[in-house]
Amino acid sequence: MEKNYLLCIEYDGSRYSGWQRQGNTDNTIEGKIGQCLKLMCGCNEVELRGAGRTDAGVHARGQIANVKLDTAMDVCEIKSYLNRYLPEDIRVKSVVVVDDGFHARFNAKKKIYSYSLDVGEKSDVFRRKYTWHLDDKLDISIMRQATDILLGQKDFRSFSDMKTKKSSVRTIYSIQITEESDIINIKFTGDGFLYHMVRKLTALLVEVGAGRIRPDQIQEILEKKDRQAFKLLAPGKGLCLEEVFY
Repeated sequence: MEKNYLLCIEYDGSRYSGWQRQGNTDNTIEGKIGQCLKLMCGCNEVELRGAGRTDAGVHARGQIANVKLDTAMDVCEIKSYLNRYLPEDIRVKSVVVVDDGFHARFNAKKKIYSYSLDVGEKSDVFRRKYTWHLDDKLDISIMRQATDILLGQKDFRSFSDMKTKKSSVRTIYSIQITEESDIINIKFTGDGFLYHMVRKLTALLVEVGAGRIRPDQIQEILEKKDRQAFKLLAPGKGLCLEEVFY
């Protein structure tokens, strides 16, 4: 009998073309997991629904996906099978049975993303795939001041590359900026994020910290509601989907 399974997944996205399966490549997270599931169940197709469509090079510690399968294997056996045959940079942390109507993306209430900046004198070779190395000296205090302008429910179209006319209103609950040695971590918590939104907001905060944009200019950019209003985009490699809440 077919059941709906929730998978919690972590991955190093460095060598993949993002989460979502694409017509021109099999090298995606969804594609790799889907292929394993098809072999496991002996079926021609599976529909794996992810909570977030992470971009090329983006990582995850707590990606959530759901998939409906008809298998005699229990959740422990499914997890064991996937981790045996998936590449070593993708791991399924847990598998549970959920209600038939559960949808990983549509039922999500809150997501946390983090972005890591390396502000050391020279990029560390062991973290080069997981941080954005900057030569700029950043003013953390003014960056924190700028985050206040971004909190709450707002139209973030100016900080997205979304091309559709769908609603671009999102709520950011908190933006926390912490510093440890030469690593600056920015943690974004919100009810959802638009395409490229976290990477654009990160680039914005870097520009503020470097003194190239004043905090009072942020409201002007927001009010334009135009995806051309702010074009800078932080690299995908510093971004990580930390957790999804339901």
